[in-house]
Amino acid sequence: MTPPRANSAAARDAAYALHPYTDLKTHLETGPLVISHGSGVRVWDDSGRGYIDSVAGLWCASLGFSNERLVQAAAKQMRTLPFYHSFAAKSHEPMIDLAEMLIQRAPVPMSKVFFANSGSEANDSAIKMVWYFNNALGRPKKKKCIGRIKGYHGITVAAGSLTGLAANHRSFDIPLPGFIHTMAPHHYHGAEPGESEEAFATRCADELEKLILVEDPDTVAAMWAEPVMGAGGVIVPPRTYFEKIQAVLRKYDVLLVADEVICGFWRTANYWGTQTLGMQPDIITCAKALSSSYLPISAVMVNERVFQGLAEESHTLGSFGHGYTYSGHPVAAAVAVETLKIYDETDIGGHVRAVGPYLQTQLRRRFAGHELVGEVRGIGLIGALELVADTATHSNFDAKMKVGARAAKLLEQHGVIGRNLFNDTIAFSPPLIISEAEIDEMLDGVSHALDELAVQLRREKIAAVG
Repeated sequence: MTPPRANSAAARDAAYALHPYTDLKTHLETGPLVISHGSGVRVWDDSGRGYIDSVAGLWCASLGFSNERLVQAAAKQMRTLPFYHSFAAKSHEPMIDLAEMLIQRAPVPMSKVFFANSGSEANDSAIKMVWYFNNALGRPKKKKCIGRIKGYHGITVAAGSLTGLAANHRSFDIPLPGFIHTMAPHHYHGAEPGESEEAFATRCADELEKLILVEDPDTVAAMWAEPVMGAGGVIVPPRTYFEKIQAVLRKYDVLLVADEVICGFWRTANYWGTQTLGMQPDIITCAKALSSSYLPISAVMVNERVFQGLAEESHTLGSFGHGYTYSGHPVAAAVAVETLKIYDETDIGGHVRAVGPYLQTQLRRRFAGHELVGEVRGIGLIGALELVADTATHSNFDAKMKVGARAAKLLEQHGVIGRNLFNDTIAFSPPLIISEAEIDEMLDGVSHALDELAVQLRREKIAAVG
């Protein structure tokens, strides 16, 4: 990549902006891809080149990049009440409407909704609520939180401690004490030879129980789980997994928190991933598609048992001492309300149920036999291709080769913005409004990019041997 032009937007970015999830030193030399505008499932850079965004930004622009109803909802609310807080029993109608709508749409009975600004904040808030709840019940030792290896729950200090990805821990001095991790439910890499999905799920549950017993059940408070693991590689759990996991949690009175930040709002072809995977959570966190990410907002839903604990402890102490300046921000809440209305009125769920199977079928038809692809996985409108060095042994490429990052760059050259995840996994989570024709166009670009990458890797191997 050539260095950014002097005084260009890219050069100014390199000079002044610090980017998340970026090699900061390399960025000084190469600069960013500057996105100027979007429409439907596409975005354009500042040179006028268009791309299909195959991950809807960061799994989140569910209604695409140009929904006028959301623009108007924001403008109307800005003129009416551009800001108010929700501290000390203050409220406003957008927040009230949104809380009511979420409770009405909850996959299992929920009692109250707390609002934050991101998935990370929602999970961080849920951690504090779990601790607060157990203090209310007179269980001050029951505080440990279980995440899963390859799980992702955000990047604040506590939520980042729940996350089970080494890249999010290294040099940040996390996880904090009291955060523990159980095995990833990834049959492709974790199963023993000949082990069925059901048998593997049983082993996952057995390991969870052993972990709880080693830690002492009186000290273990809650487990966090994404219905389908996102940033860890789009991992769909094996059959019977959550049924067996939840039996262990109930046995030791450990709460289940469903992280619906990616899966919520039709991504898996049900309103909630919780419904798709048969979960019965005590707490649900959500964000991203809650507002189609047009404005930052997230939510934590708690069931009646958890709420009563929070209520009693707040009464004893005089206040529930947690919250954010922008909790339930009226403009963000108004946009989220409009987003949920659009999902209902346009039958976005019906659309996902129509095009989701098409995406899954085409991913497998086109790439299951590709020389670089070890596993094709996904459900609904979320999927992934894991690139491997040896499809027979499932062995991954040496991380130093940066195969996934190279694939992502080649995708851009073929008009597709993609996302490279753990183990050189290319993720797909396009806007929910995508059509079959746009899926074909997107996967054409992916096919060209992977074929080109395969040629490059073969040449490099020949050169290395020579």
